[in-house]
Amino acid sequence: MNREKFAWLVSIALIAMLAFQLPGTLAHRDDEYAFVKTLIDVHRQIDSNYVEPVDEEKLRVGSINGMMGELDPYSIYVPPARQKEFEGLLEGSFEGVGIELSQLENGDIEVISPIPDSPALKAGVMAGDVILKVNGQDTRGKKIADVQKLIKGPLGSDVRLTVKHVDGKEAELTMQRQKIVMPTVMGYRRIAQNHDQWDYWVSRDPKIGYVRVLQFTEDTFKTIKPLLQSLLDQGMQGLILDLRFNPGGRLDQAEQVVNLFVPRGTIVITKGLHRAEQVAEASPEQALGRQVPMIVLVNERSASAAEIVAGSLQDHHRALIVGARTFGKGSVQEIIPMEEDGELKLTVAYYYLPGGRLVHKKKGATDWGVDPQINVPMSEEAEIKLQQDLTDEALFHRPTTQPATYPAATRPTTGPATQPVDVQLETALSTMIGSIILNGQRQLAPSTQPAGH
Repeated sequence: MNREKFAWLVSIALIAMLAFQLPGTLAHRDDEYAFVKTLIDVHRQIDSNYVEPVDEEKLRVGSINGMMGELDPYSIYVPPARQKEFEGLLEGSFEGVGIELSQLENGDIEVISPIPDSPALKAGVMAGDVILKVNGQDTRGKKIADVQKLIKGPLGSDVRLTVKHVDGKEAELTMQRQKIVMPTVMGYRRIAQNHDQWDYWVSRDPKIGYVRVLQFTEDTFKTIKPLLQSLLDQGMQGLILDLRFNPGGRLDQAEQVVNLFVPRGTIVITKGLHRAEQVAEASPEQALGRQVPMIVLVNERSASAAEIVAGSLQDHHRALIVGARTFGKGSVQEIIPMEEDGELKLTVAYYYLPGGRLVHKKKGATDWGVDPQINVPMSEEAEIKLQQDLTDEALFHRPTTQPATYPAATRPTTGPATQPVDVQLETALSTMIGSIILNGQRQLAPSTQPAGH
């Protein structure tokens, strides 16, 4: 018997042994047997006939990545050398440039949102930018995890991102990798007497609170609960919760935030083909003692956990949603250790809202995310300006001379109208004031102006 035939028989024997050890039905075992047999056959042909020596490890990782490439962009293989890269991303701090990325259906790597006070934001990276190159290396054809790996590097080192802005213009931006500490909750504007504190009143007569959640980190719930209770103790009559440009974060924090406003019922449902349905239920003990009318602001950059909050509050008729349809990122990734080495980051389930709506935007889908009851579209130019205004308020540790926006219902009637208008916040505030008046809580005075004026 020649060596080649012997090797082939050994391969067949090994495949047979493997097949009988695999779980599942006989038909399923046959499918796996055929699958493994094909892989071994391909490997044999490469080993016997390829023109040059081949790195076995590269072949192994390449075959795995080839399989993962047929799934969604969030499912990846993580070899041992890269496992640390996935630690700490949702714990409130990490090293990098501070951008949340997503991969579009056409393969483009898009910025969901830069993190406030991050190197990326300071360098000029904006929500909606497409990453074209990292340090001159083309990102076309790469998966999102590979692009993230290129962007990350030693603390204090520089990285160059070539981006295409939403207006079609390209720019090369240089930034320094830093320790990123993600803020979680901000207010309407900074207080003049204490630049590190926020004014959470967008209107003082009637008393309407404004809370902006930038990302759901491990500190979000413990930060926002006492803040909201304080605003209620001060007589808050209505609340505007701003989730625009919020890329998501921890699901448990989103669930707890919803529970503040929803004392009972389903918050979110998680289910997948091979995962039992899990239903997160609200607890009356966790809800705020007093509830007020509520509006949630969302836009195309509100994703994942932010969509769960907005959608769940909408389904419970607890909040009115104002803005634009959300991003559509509602999948659950699970880290699965491999028997040999490395691990899989695999999409195992989807998020469903209490009403049964699938949050995730599947390929070719026409229905996804959260649709506002009051749709307030913004032009690309206006949205860029809005993000810059929100960034200026968050980025510079000093108060602006006047608020970045003047909602219509409270805009001063004198002086030049030179301020940019946040039409989504404007609509939310006008709607909230109308609701308060309708419910007889207050008669609106003609002289009402923005908080602090």
